[in-house]
Amino acid sequence: MGRAFEFRKGRKLKRWASMAKNFTKVNRDVTIAVKEAGPDPETNSKLRIAIQNAKALNVPKDNVDRAIQKALGKDSADYKEIVYEGYGPHKVAFVVETATDNPTRTVANVRSYFSKYGGSLASSGTFDFIFSHDSVFKIKAEGIDIEELELELIDHGLEELFPEDDCIVIYAGFKNFGAMQKALEERGVELVSAEFERNPNVTKELTEEQKADVEKLIDKMDEDEDILNYFHNMV
Repeated sequence: MGRAFEFRKGRKLKRWASMAKNFTKVNRDVTIAVKEAGPDPETNSKLRIAIQNAKALNVPKDNVDRAIQKALGKDSADYKEIVYEGYGPHKVAFVVETATDNPTRTVANVRSYFSKYGGSLASSGTFDFIFSHDSVFKIKAEGIDIEELELELIDHGLEELFPEDDCIVIYAGFKNFGAMQKALEERGVELVSAEFERNPNVTKELTEEQKADVEKLIDKMDEDEDILNYFHNMV
C-alpha cells in the first residue's frame, strides 16, 4: 500500500501529558461546537464527536456537561481555530493547529518557539503539497467483518483501514468526514474517536542527534495550551 499507509499505521502521536490538558482540549472543542451549532448533540454532529472524544480521553461526563453549559453563557470565550506552518530544526516541516481567544498572543508564542530552536514561521499554504489532510475514525472491532466493512465504506470516501489493538482505524479524505461519520452511525458501530490528522507525503529522515533537536521544539509546543495539535514530517 506504499509508504503513506505505513506511516499512518505506524504513527504514534504524543498524547496529552496530563488530565488538566485533556480538560483544556475538551472544553475548547465543546465550546467551539456549541457556538457553531447549539448544545444538542443529536443535531450537532461536531458536538457529538467532541463528547465521544472526551469519553476516549477519560474526561468525566460532568465536566463535559459543565463545558456545554459554560459555552452557552455570554461570558464564554470566543475561540478561533488558526493553523500555522513553519520550519523546525533541520528544515523539518510543521503544521500547528491552535484554538485561541487571543490570536496575537498565540502567533507570537508560536513564532518564538520556532525561532528559539533554529526554525521560522512559513506562509499559509507552504506545506499543502507535503501533508495530506485526513479524517480518522476509530471504532470497536468486536463483531465486525473488516473486509465487509471495507466494501461498505468505499462509496463514503474510504481511503484505507486497518486493525489496531481491539479497534479498527479508518482513514478518509478531509472533505469526506461528514459522509463517513454518517455512514458509521447508520451502521451502528461503536465509535471510539474521530479526528483530523495531517500525514506527510514527503518525509525527512534525521539522525538521532538531529531528532533530539526537534524533540526540544515539540516539548515546548506541548506546554502551550493554545496548541491543540501539531504534525511534522520527521521520521
